[in-house]
Amino acid sequence: MNIQIFGTKKDFDSKKAERYFKERNIKFQFIDMKEKGLSQGEFQSVCQAVGGVEKLIDEKCKDKDLLALVQYIADEQKAEKIFENQKVIKLPIVRNGKKATIGYQPDVWKGWE
Repeated sequence: MNIQIFGTKKDFDSKKAERYFKERNIKFQFIDMKEKGLSQGEFQSVCQAVGGVEKLIDEKCKDKDLLALVQYIADEQKAEKIFENQKVIKLPIVRNGKKATIGYQPDVWKGWE
């Protein structure tokens, strides 16, 4: 298993995801989204794994103007706008090869073990 957790140090669900893998002695790599976001390839891979760019949007994003812009922009521009403004992405993103989840989803991770 090659687990990557994309999150922030202050995000509650990111901390819970880290704890989930630590408790099971599963090695993971934590990527702080404030320091380094998703690369273009990682972004595309996550979009495919979760079923589209729409699923990445965090409805509770603090930047309401950005959230409104992303929700109402034309579909062909949406992925590019979200990639440029990754703070609108729901966290944590947990990747295991080609598989990925968004948010805290221990039921899905159990199936990866």
